[in-house]
Amino acid sequence: MANLNLTDVGKAYGGTVEVLKDINLDITTGELIVFVGPSGCGKSTLLRMIAGLEKITAGELLIDGDRMNDVPPAQRGIAMVFQSYALYPHMTVRDNMAFALKLAKKSNDEIDAAVNRAAKVLQLDEYLDRLPKALSGGQRQRVAIGRSIVRDPKVYLFDEPLSNLDASLRVATRIEIAQLKESMPNSTMIYVTHDQVEAMTLASRIVVLANKGIAQVGTPLELYERPENEFVAQFIGSPAMNLLAGEIVETGEVTRVACPEGAGTFAANIPTQPSDKGLKVNVGIRPEDMIATDGEDYAFAHEVSIVEALGEVTQLYFEAPSPAAETNTVIAKLAGIHTDMRGKTLRLTADPAKVHLFSNGKSLLYRS
Repeated sequence: MANLNLTDVGKAYGGTVEVLKDINLDITTGELIVFVGPSGCGKSTLLRMIAGLEKITAGELLIDGDRMNDVPPAQRGIAMVFQSYALYPHMTVRDNMAFALKLAKKSNDEIDAAVNRAAKVLQLDEYLDRLPKALSGGQRQRVAIGRSIVRDPKVYLFDEPLSNLDASLRVATRIEIAQLKESMPNSTMIYVTHDQVEAMTLASRIVVLANKGIAQVGTPLELYERPENEFVAQFIGSPAMNLLAGEIVETGEVTRVACPEGAGTFAANIPTQPSDKGLKVNVGIRPEDMIATDGEDYAFAHEVSIVEALGEVTQLYFEAPSPAAETNTVIAKLAGIHTDMRGKTLRLTADPAKVHLFSNGKSLLYRS
């Protein structure tokens, strides 16, 4: 389909209110890129800039090598699926999907072929003569997607397409979008969401936006296993990664760390230099990587304040000092049911391969 290149792209309103700056991103044919980030980070704004619905105020956007900054939306070869279905209520599914092709003055044969092809992909064949009011929310969203497919665009843009659906429909429609992408392997898709599960399950690569720019770009597992900074470490993953105050006490290919809330030292498979000895760090351990131990070396020990028994796992909550604030909720996710843990003091450590070390907000893994 298409390659996209964003070079030093920025967006400012009124010349003074800057919402995005220095966005550099290359998207290749066949990728499904997901933009995620906190509310107000500019992910929908960036999507609308690619679509041509927002003006690019700095940098340039290329699609297949052609500069698109000043090209009208209708001429960019892009189709967009919005958060709302935006279907015409008086038109049938067939007519909703065919409407853009009729405006483009395509022949009836071309329109019928495109609509039937899209309906088959989206499993809408039996609904083509229904009005939108006779469809479920998930079916309406499929019609909105079908309206894009019939145009055979270079790039598909999705702006939080599942946010209006209830939980069960979101799961079902998310699976349908994944299957749709598999059936269209050469299609280029950009998808905006605030839902981590959507991002982790759908994306070829995830773009995490924060502080007016890109915090990190990578595959879902790269972001989960090797976050470049504390923001990504805590944004990707639910519950968020625990951060504990620590100090490097031994350096080398394997680093040993001591934490005030623990005892002894524990290992991290992160190489450090002799000059790093004594460096104050934030130790990152994901809740699911916390391991209960009776040993003398551990990262954290505290009284369990809340127990959430979820069946396959139990989440234990601890209130403890934080490296960044007066209090910090530390969470351990243990396999199985542990309903009798409230009020007990538990020692926790982690596999050295699962320990992250951050200095000044950045992972020591990515130091130059």
